[in-house]
Amino acid sequence: MRELVERGIDAQGVISAKGVRGRSVTVNLAESPLGWLRSRGLVDARQFEAGERLRGDYERASIAPRVTMSWTARVDGGGGDGLTPGEAQVAAKRRFDAAIAATGPGLSDVLWRVVCAGEGLPAAEKELGWPARSGRVVLGLALDRLADHYGLR
Repeated sequence: MRELVERGIDAQGVISAKGVRGRSVTVNLAESPLGWLRSRGLVDARQFEAGERLRGDYERASIAPRVTMSWTARVDGGGGDGLTPGEAQVAAKRRFDAAIAATGPGLSDVLWRVVCAGEGLPAAEKELGWPARSGRVVLGLALDRLADHYGLR
């Protein structure tokens, strides 16, 4: 699904919600930051698949805080993998924790922010106190380590 909007872009390449004189870009609000990087060739297919696996486990484990009631409960008692919904959630949390531990403390911060929390790289760099455009290199290293953890080739 595409949800396109026009956003202003300043001299440092930071996109703002408010209009800025000069350049503007079209942003797909339905696209994840990792998908955005993949569509521009800034992460390869192996890195993208590793990130998507991590994000899937993060969402299945229901780690993110909820702001409303969940209306996605299954009536039939679970998925086709033989696990109850509770067991599947616990298994996803274990896989997520193992994957984050495998990337290491210096790399897991940016990995979680971009892949799981959906922060853009400029916002993650700012929150982590990193120089501009340094996050892409660190994210690439984190995704490579994550792909090694998953055994992706």
